[in-house]
Amino acid sequence: MPTLQNDQLRVDLLDPRSDRSRLGTRYGWAGYIWQVHDRDTGPLLAGPEWPNPNPDVFNGQGLPESFRHRSREGKPFTWRDDRGIAVGVGELAGGPDGRVALLQPCEWSVSHRDEQYSAETRQAAAGFSYAVSRTVELAGRTLLSRSTLTNHGENALQLEWFAHPFFALRQDKAEMRLQEGCSLAENPGFAIAEGRLLQKRIFRDARDGHMDRLLLPENHPLQVSLRHPKLAWIHFETSFVPSECIIWGNSNTFSVEPYQRIALAPGESRTWSLRYEFGPADFAG
Repeated sequence: MPTLQNDQLRVDLLDPRSDRSRLGTRYGWAGYIWQVHDRDTGPLLAGPEWPNPNPDVFNGQGLPESFRHRSREGKPFTWRDDRGIAVGVGELAGGPDGRVALLQPCEWSVSHRDEQYSAETRQAAAGFSYAVSRTVELAGRTLLSRSTLTNHGENALQLEWFAHPFFALRQDKAEMRLQEGCSLAENPGFAIAEGRLLQKRIFRDARDGHMDRLLLPENHPLQVSLRHPKLAWIHFETSFVPSECIIWGNSNTFSVEPYQRIALAPGESRTWSLRYEFGPADFAG
């Protein structure tokens, strides 16, 4: 498991070769941030099954990112009949029950030093050809995750990408300061009051929770700050304007998920990044 570290934080990443037991077809393999540790207060991130040390690969933990090969409603993106490709994972085969199997994983070239991790891969399958590069950098208490996707095929490449960070709950509930102009439809799980997203009730267990759509101000990247049980806050922002933003939580974690729709003509590239700033330790919790 590669690590980035300095005198304040240690970042654990999954290796696309040696950590395959923790990798599936949902999240990208290289640059998968598994955990961030504060030198004084310990692990800072959670997951749907937290603190299970070996969660199901579909659930995962930490700060995973995903190139969706199908929409949430099941619409195929990077598929030709029963063959598909999961960018950053590999070639897929689809079954009649809707499940997918990994036929051929992509091969990643990886390098890293104390505060920077880099990886790149290129693959062709199911009528598509792409290259993707990932960089994760640690600077002080800031973590930057950067991706570049290039279409090397003869066909247009259309898909969705999303981040699925799993934040720890403070006193069993989520609380997040929002940028001005956010809104949320009435729902049983979350509410907005005085510029903050609040959880209405404590979720009972991992199967109890709520998912909804947070409406962001038009033409603005995502910028939020979350309360944390061990830190004063965690600030999270995107370099891009999300196409939508999903919020979800259960008894173990809370996630704010920025999406973007990607459409690349042959030869086109797109680069984007996520920025996490981990606030100072808050021993009062």
